[in-house]
Amino acid sequence: MKDYIFETRMEVRDYECDIEGIVNNANYLHYIEHTRHRFLKTTGLSFAEMHEKGVDAVVARMNLQFKTPLRCDDEFISRLNLHKEGIRYVFEQDIFRACDEQLCFRAKVELVALVNGRLSNSEDYDRAFAPYLNREK
Repeated sequence: MKDYIFETRMEVRDYECDIEGIVNNANYLHYIEHTRHRFLKTTGLSFAEMHEKGVDAVVARMNLQFKTPLRCDDEFISRLNLHKEGIRYVFEQDIFRACDEQLCFRAKVELVALVNGRLSNSEDYDRAFAPYLNREK
């Protein structure tokens, strides 16, 4: 099994499912965003506080792979890894069904920082992410 730096558990709610009885594709984006926000909190930062300072992390690109659908009431584990490429923070995120560890969704999410509205490196994010960016692969 791949080594992840963060994970959180969630449960599918009935209103997240479509007519086919599976999670609507757009909800996976909510799940992985919530995971990134929870991860950020563990580093001592919050998106809201960073925004107040004029620093916004915004999604620049996503690559999504839908593997096995989640269904109503499924518990799942959302896991992530992080590395940096230039000024981009690259999150590799996987969602697994909790009961059997079946891979359900995989995403590569690239974020960039806007500092006072301008594309830039963020010292705050670099400092908060340093323990994870400096890990051996």
